[in-house]
Parts: sequence; C-alpha cells; structure tokens
Amino acid sequence: MKKLLTMMLFVVLGLTAWAQQTTVLDQLKANPRKGYGNDYPYSFTTTQLTKAPRGYKPFYISHYGRHGSRYYWNAFLYQELDSLLSKAHQKQLLTAEGEAFYGRFIAAKDELKTGVSELTQLGWEQHQGIARTMYDNFPQVFKKGGNVLAISSLSGRCVLSMSAFCQELVQCNPKIEIREQSSRFTLNGVVPSDRENPLRRKFPKTTPRWENNRSQFVYQDSLEEKVISRVFVSTEGLPGNMRHVASNLINLYTSLPSINHEGMMGHILTDEEIARRWESSNLGSYSWVFGPQYEMIPILEDIINKADAAITGKSDHIADLRFGHDTCIGPLTVLMGINGADSDPEDPYEVKNIYQNWQTCKASNIQLVFYRGKKPTDDILVKCLLNGVEATLPLPTDNFPYYKWSDFRQFYTDRCKAHAPTE
Repeated sequence: MKKLLTMMLFVVLGLTAWAQQTTVLDQLKANPRKGYGNDYPYSFTTTQLTKAPRGYKPFYISHYGRHGSRYYWNAFLYQELDSLLSKAHQKQLLTAEGEAFYGRFIAAKDELKTGVSELTQLGWEQHQGIARTMYDNFPQVFKKGGNVLAISSLSGRCVLSMSAFCQELVQCNPKIEIREQSSRFTLNGVVPSDRENPLRRKFPKTTPRWENNRSQFVYQDSLEEKVISRVFVSTEGLPGNMRHVASNLINLYTSLPSINHEGMMGHILTDEEIARRWESSNLGSYSWVFGPQYEMIPILEDIINKADAAITGKSDHIADLRFGHDTCIGPLTVLMGINGADSDPEDPYEVKNIYQNWQTCKASNIQLVFYRGKKPTDDILVKCLLNGVEATLPLPTDNFPYYKWSDFRQFYTDRCKAHAPTE
C-alpha cells in the first residue's frame, strides 16, 4: 500500500508538472501582467473546488497571507525620479512622451511620496474579497461562529490587510469573534526573521542548483535602453546610472495598477515588454525565495502546533490567520514544496515550471483547510489552496487534493528538524 501511495504521489506531481509546462507561457501570453511577478495585483479567478470525501466536513483553516497592493516600498524610487525628471525638464532633455509623463508624475508626486509602503484601497479590497471567498467556500467552518486569532507583522500595511480581512469575516457572520494582534509576541509565527522578534534564530541559507548552470540560460534584452530613449532626448549631464534609472522606471510602471495610476507612463512601457523578460526575472525570484526558505521553519511549526491544538480540542479556534510579506510567503511556498516549488531543478529553463513569481503576488495567500469525518476513528484530512486554487504537496495521497494530517504532520516535522538553526 505504501508503494502504491508513493507511486500515486509521483503521478499527481508528474501530471501537475506536465500541465504547468504546457500552460505557464500560455498563461503569460493570455495575461501579460503576470510578468510583473510579485508586483502583480491579486487576481480573483473562478475555480471549482474538489468535493470532500463522503462524510467529511471542514472544521478549521490555517492561513498565511501577504499584505495587499501598496505604494512602492522604497521612498528613494519616487525621490530619485522626481529629481531626475525635474532636471531633465529644466534642461529640455525630455521627449514629448517624457514631458507628458513628467507632468503626470509631478501632479501625483506628493501623494506618491506620502504613500510610500502604505496599503492602497485596492489592497484593502483584495483582502475583503479573499475573506468573503474563504467564508463562501467553507461555510461549515464559520456558520456557527467561533473564535479566530489573527496575527500580523508590525508593518502598517500588514495590520490594515489583517483588519480588512477580519472585518469582512465578521460582516459575513457577526457571531465570529476575532482577536487581532500585531506585536513582538507573535512575530515568530508571521515574520520570524524580524529583528524585533525575541525568539529570532538563524537558519542555514541555500542556493538553488540552477545557479550552477546560469550560463546555459541565454537571454538578451534591450528594454532598459528602449525605456531611456523613450523618456530622454539625451542623458548628457543627468545624474545617476542610466541602468538604475531604467530599473526605477520599470519598477514604477509595474506598481501603477496597485496605486490607481495606470496610464501615468503613457507608451513608455507595455505589459507585453515586461512579459517578454519574465522568464529571466523569474529565475532571479526563485533564487530569492529559495535561499531563505529555512528561516520560515518557525511559521511552519506554528501552523503545525496550532492545528494540533484545534484538532485535539486544546484550542477553540476555527481559524488561525497570519498576515506578512512576500519575503515570508515566497520562501514558505518553497519550504512546503507547494506545487513542486522545492524541486530545485538544475536546468534553468525548468524553473518556470515549478515556480512562478506571480504566485507571490500582492495579497497572495496559502490556506490549509482541515476536514473531519463522521467517525472518531476517521483520519483528519487537509488540503492546500494557493491563491484560492487547490495545490499539490510533496506527500503521498490516493485522494488529491486531500492529504492525511498524520502524513502532513510527520513529513513537515521531519523537514523542520532536518534544518536546525545555526544558532
């Protein structure tokens, strides 16, 4: 039986990998904005969830979500562009397209500089929508009300994302009681690497194998030069490295849908141009999330411990909610091997098939939904949703997307123990 389950696991993972190979670039072609990677605003897609096995009902949800859409995280981007564009305008070094962009940027610059890193209205609405979808998908968890614990990083955008989510859940059912907490006491379960975390530990970092074959990936792109030529007649006498300036302009462009300023840059950039360089940027993203994956072990331990408490009755929580950052949910996705993200391929061209950086988008989220059978002897089952879509885990199962909690618990406990902190 054990061999059969293992074989079925590989069949599921193989089919998933095959499906991704045939659709990843098609997805990008159909929606070029996915090329924004972790700047991509959360997309609500209608997806049919698999019915639970007969007699099973959901009773508990464990969740980790990234904050929603925000202004750019770093004030330097806005400051540097303001200084550069103003100087180019004074020297009459802007193209007609550049002048039009400059006018729109100057009109919005006070808002942009004030809003640095803050959650936007869209970010608020994303978490409202995710909360309502969770409620509608799993009404058995919430219909009688009950207690929920929500914890957040110390960042304002995460606190407000938590608030939007929790308010919406209570709107769905006023019988739900939610304790919201953003403090150093709970950082280990949401942002364990935060310097404010009193339980912070150092974990080993690692490098994905594709990096050893970086030279095999052939990539040529002149987007930076094109962007500069579309904005400036000449860059002579302007401050700054023009490659860095181009990077700032590209980063501004991909942030615009999140801050309700689409169109600010006119025809300086297009979604299709961003999408054409996606595979290269995705490789960098994979290295970025792969390296610190073991730093997320405390989050995984928190998930296991709180689920154990809910299952055994030591806790009366119907849900545990966590709100943090892409720097956590991305590595957590790799640590858990969601949709094969821990596969660590040697071939750089295979990376896109096991990890897509748009999965770590604004308001991205992991939901673990727990199910109980009618009989006390029935196995507890769990399934994983990544951004609302049923996902694979590196566990044996004969009933995908449902996995035995005992298998889940053992596998991830062993994985955590295998990568002990260095100090």
